[in-house]
Amino acid sequence: MQRIRLRYTKRGRLRFTSHRDFQRAFERALRRAEVPMAYSAGFTPHPKVSYANAAPTGTGSEAEYLEIQLAEVREPAHLRALLDESLPAGLDIVDAVEAHTSSFADRLQASVWELRLDGVEAADARRAVEAFLAAETVEVQRLTKNGLRTFDARGAVSRLEALDAPADRPGDGACAILRLVVRHVTPAVRPDDVLSGLRAVADLAPPVPVAVTRLAQGLLDEESGRVTDPLAPDRDAAPAAPPTAAGPSAAQQVPEGPR
Repeated sequence: MQRIRLRYTKRGRLRFTSHRDFQRAFERALRRAEVPMAYSAGFTPHPKVSYANAAPTGTGSEAEYLEIQLAEVREPAHLRALLDESLPAGLDIVDAVEAHTSSFADRLQASVWELRLDGVEAADARRAVEAFLAAETVEVQRLTKNGLRTFDARGAVSRLEALDAPADRPGDGACAILRLVVRHVTPAVRPDDVLSGLRAVADLAPPVPVAVTRLAQGLLDEESGRVTDPLAPDRDAAPAAPPTAAGPSAAQQVPEGPR
């Protein structure tokens, strides 16, 4: 009957939840909110939920996406509020649109990541970034289920820059911020792979674990390096709402001038 696309977050301590943990929590939220889900056929029907490109366990995210199929039509904003109330704080449903286009997963071309390097001076981070970007290839290794794999971490990086830590951050020690745009390629290049590459080319090794947050994912504009909202095409394709008997909408009303 209807497909709804949702954006959700993983904040605070909830960044340590695995994708399977989130799946269980989300399916409980669907039941708690009494969402009229469509179900798969067969002996063990499951709610029709499609997850797209989940962030690794231990990383925060402001831009995770999924799609649900409903057996009855619901208003997306109301559905978002019900689901958000049914999930723990930190797993927040922040956006919902009705699907009016196809190939949503194909629009998730790249991610924007922020890496907080406590104990690292911004000048040292900038030197490491310059060395990484100057290299044609940066080979790193990662242990996968098929064994140790070597691949290039440089080719997938569209943009990488080092920033000063915000002035209002807690603590007074050294801290650098990396802003990273990575294309979604195969094999996937993750933020920790880029950190391994920075260690390889410039011996950059933060003394404490790096806090990683995905800020956005979507279509990549190669010219500007910007990653755009993947839900925007669905909003643009949505039919215009019919006028109501009460007159024009609040957005169409002209405020009265002084009398």
